[in-house]
Amino acid sequence: MYFIYNILVYIAGFFLKIVALFHKKLGLFVQGRKTVFEILSNQLKKEDSVVWFHTASLGEYEQGLPVLESLKELYPTHKFVLTFFSPSGYEVKKDSGVADIITYLPLDTKANAKRFIKLVHPELVVFVKYEFWPNYLAELKKQHIHTISISTIFRSSQAFFKSYGGWMRKSLHAFNHIFVQDETSKQLLENINYKNVTISGDTRFDRVLEILQRDNSLPFIANFKNDKTTVVIGSSWAEDEALFVPFINSSKEDCKYIIAPHNIKSQEIQKLKNSITKSTVLFSELDQHKDLSQFDVFIVDTIGILTKIYSYAAIAYIGGGMGSTGLHNTLEPAVFGIPVVIGKHYAGFKEAEDLVKLGGVLSVKSPAAFQNTLSNLLKDTNFRASVGIINHNYVHANGNASEIIMAYLSKKQEILKKLPFNC
Repeated sequence: MYFIYNILVYIAGFFLKIVALFHKKLGLFVQGRKTVFEILSNQLKKEDSVVWFHTASLGEYEQGLPVLESLKELYPTHKFVLTFFSPSGYEVKKDSGVADIITYLPLDTKANAKRFIKLVHPELVVFVKYEFWPNYLAELKKQHIHTISISTIFRSSQAFFKSYGGWMRKSLHAFNHIFVQDETSKQLLENINYKNVTISGDTRFDRVLEILQRDNSLPFIANFKNDKTTVVIGSSWAEDEALFVPFINSSKEDCKYIIAPHNIKSQEIQKLKNSITKSTVLFSELDQHKDLSQFDVFIVDTIGILTKIYSYAAIAYIGGGMGSTGLHNTLEPAVFGIPVVIGKHYAGFKEAEDLVKLGGVLSVKSPAAFQNTLSNLLKDTNFRASVGIINHNYVHANGNASEIIMAYLSKKQEILKKLPFNC
């Protein structure tokens, strides 16, 4: 199977180059990897002490950021290399300055893994959540480089736990330690004789709790809200619009609506605006209006301010759960202690599964269910408050994952002295 995997990686790399000619995102995926080795050669010296931090995309980056920032404090003289697999992470964070070098991770071939690790020569490697690249992990183990995985979650359906997954199980033993989110993940690992595992929870909780410490004020949103009950709809797709647009148009409640669509292309934004019968203003139209309080609906056709907008919400609806795109982040609004409404597809999103069971996240399957749920939340302030408290308590109770991970790393500072591999 390992042999077949390597063949498939080369085949995928070949076809990606062809498809990239016609697909913008894949074009970034391919083009961005062409300069990785040159960047590393120019910006790293053999005498540099390096920590390598790898995430798949933007979500995993946000998830791992509390640990990355803590590591920078723990090892202030080290250089940090941050890699992404996906353009949706790299393109947003490539100029952020959060690490000394930010780049793509080359495809997982034996040659790429050997060359990359030789150039980076990391003394510590941190992979976030689902990142398991057999050739990179094999090379890290071969060179006795201390490697950990954080905020990891395992499912019995994964190859590691199947009869044919021996070659993948071998990859797990490249990790000196794996910090998992839950007891199920720990048990799955122990069942395949992997013992260096700790339940730490999810570092995303630490990340969202940091939001409460920031200045979340947005004067133009305060002006729009005008002290009225406000519903914030975050990261919505067309399937979500089929729920909330009819409700907005027909609702008699005296409240405001803020919509932050996932797709902010002008054509899609205009289509959404035209579908709403109530007075609507766009973020891009702010300079045309001095008093936003006259509008009922605010459409956010920009990125980067949604987490702050949640601080103005009485209720949040999070998109992605009505279609097949995947549910977006429910913790960002939940941290503010407000009710969160989602669509029907949330399996595999642990925090959503947990909060649906607890009653802090309310899942709806149809426009009628959405209307009933929103109406109840808007009319019954006691119900709204009780649902919000569930979310507040859940987030705060789970907010110590980074501390657990950093306690391990603080005690293991000698790992950056290239000690023999001990897994």
